[in-house]
Formats: sequence, structure tokens, C-alpha cells
Amino acid sequence: MTTTPIPRPAHRRHVGATGTDPRARGIARGEQLRDALPATVDTYDRLFALGGIASARVREDAERALDDIGRFRPGARAEIEGIAHGSGLDTWRIGALNARTEILARSTAVPPGECTTLVRRTTGADGSAPRTFGVQTWDWHVELSGAWHTQEVRGGRHAVVGLTEDGILGKIGINSAGLALHFNILGHVRDGVGGIPVHVLAAVVLEEAGSVAEAVELVRAAPLASSGSFALFDGADAVLLDLSPVGVFPVRAGNGTFVRTNHFLTPEPAADEKYWLYQPDSGERHDFVRARLDRGRAPATPEELAGLLVTGEKEPPVTCLPDLDKPLGQRWASLATVALDPASRTARILDGTPADIGSRDWRVLTAAA
Repeated sequence: MTTTPIPRPAHRRHVGATGTDPRARGIARGEQLRDALPATVDTYDRLFALGGIASARVREDAERALDDIGRFRPGARAEIEGIAHGSGLDTWRIGALNARTEILARSTAVPPGECTTLVRRTTGADGSAPRTFGVQTWDWHVELSGAWHTQEVRGGRHAVVGLTEDGILGKIGINSAGLALHFNILGHVRDGVGGIPVHVLAAVVLEEAGSVAEAVELVRAAPLASSGSFALFDGADAVLLDLSPVGVFPVRAGNGTFVRTNHFLTPEPAADEKYWLYQPDSGERHDFVRARLDRGRAPATPEELAGLLVTGEKEPPVTCLPDLDKPLGQRWASLATVALDPASRTARILDGTPADIGSRDWRVLTAAA
């Protein structure tokens, strides 16, 4: 196995967009991403082709996804169209990025990336105020290490800050109401295009929902044709959701801490899971982190929680380094580490792995009203 430091830009791009008109916000996004988006589109084209998905099929899927988005939230479609206008790319190209999870569900060769998420709820039993906070790795293809940015979006019901990929409306973040969302991909045999893409749904939840209860209601009302996991939490509540084409299912926390990797944790969607995509890796990572939690002192801070995600040689790859001996489509890497704190409305984003904590600076974004 040959590993090298993950390539990272000298200055990570930050995208800001403000305004009540979604299309105008999209144009502002697209203008800021104009130089970066062609390379992102090219890399995804290569991944789609590697997965045996013809370019005509990608376009057909993207246009269908755009129609689905428009029916569910016309404003989200308008914002995607704005990104295309601002960047000078065809709208279907930006649609394909936002539906990349659903399109790649057709792939015969490119499995999804692997992420690990922890959300902790303290009880305040020692006299301190109860607190909820979360941390996750975002693991994806190392070839896309330069194709993501931090963002600040204002003008909707709630301001949103966090991390997303170039051209994609949303992924991981927190809003000005103190609602936080961590995001993992799962796999079900019925996954595909034909509903609201999970990345777009994440953006809609953060823009519109002011609490965990509102977020769950919104997610349950969404037409889903693909799978994923949202860890949703605010200052008082937390829930981990299995999202799938067969329904939305909540997961109970163990010892006050949710642990999520990349397999279903509820029986209904697990019955038809694409287990061959994730196992045994996902189960090994889940059990490893859960064992760390069970035998150690309960993490009291986001920093302590993030420390549980640091792994080394001969341990499950929670901290994921790319194997450069492998071909395109198999070089997984922890591209970022994200900590979300509803109490302070902050997202802290590290351009690095959990093992880089202390040696690299966090970018701190606040979703103040």
C-alpha cells in the first residue's frame, strides 16, 4: 500500500450567497465556483463512466432529478439553475452533481465512500447544562479532494453554514435555529433516481427546519428513491434516521451517543441492503468506535468526541488514508472532519483527517441569525 498526504489546495474556497431569491443565490454560487466546477464535472464523468453509466443515461437521470426537485421544492431547482447560469455550465450538468448519489447507485464498479459520525447528548447530571454536539469524517474519492468548499447561505428561513461539494446545494451543516445535520450514505437494492436527491434534501432541511421535530416531519414528507442517513440534533433533542426507498426509520442512541457508519441500523431497510458495498468495513468501524465509547469515559466535549475517530495501522480505517496503489474509484480518503455545536450555532471544519486535529487549524463558521 502506497500512501501520500492528501492533496489540498493552498486556500480552501469559501462560498457565500445571500438573498431571498433562490436563483440569484445560485448565480452567486456559480460565479464563485466558475473556475472549479469544470474539473469537478470531469471527475464525476470519469466515475460515472467507470461505473458503466453512459453519458446519455447520466443526462437523462439528471433531468429527471431536476424535475423531481422542482416538484418538491421549486426554489431548490431555481438555485441549481442559477449555479449553472453563474458558472456557464449546462443545467443538467449541475443537476447530475446534485443527484450524483442516485446516479452512482446504478454503478457496477464504484462503491460509495465511507464516513463515520458520532452525536453525543450529555445529560447535565453533574450540574452542568445538557448539551448536544456531533462530529464526523467525510470520506470520499481522493481525486475530489479539491472539489469541496465551506459555505454560508443566507436569505431563506434560516441561515446555513457548513461543507458541501462544488455545485451541490448542501451536505453537512448547521443553521441559525441551532439545527445540525451530519450526513452518511447507505445502500438499498431499490436505490436510484425518481425522488428528491439526498444532498438536495439535506440543503432543504437546513434552510427550512427550525428543530429536530420539524426536520423529521419534512424528511418524512419527502419523496425518497435513494438511501442515506441524517443525524439531526439541536440543543434539546437528537435523532438518527435511516433514509431509504422503503421509508424513514429512527434509530435509538446507545449510552447517549449515536454511532453511524454506512449500514442500516433498523431491520426494515436492512432486509434489502446492498451489504456487499459496505461490509465488513462498515460494521468493523461501527463496532470499533462503539467499543471505544463503552470502555472509556463519556466524551464531554466535541474535541473528546473527535478523538474517538483517530485510528492507526491495523485498526479499522475510521481515519481513512488513500491507497494510491488502487485505481480510480477505490482511493478513499478522509477529505474533511466536521464538528457541529447547536449551542453556539457553529460548524468547525478541518481540511484534514481526525489525526490532523491539533496540527491544522479549524475553519469556524457561525450561523447567527
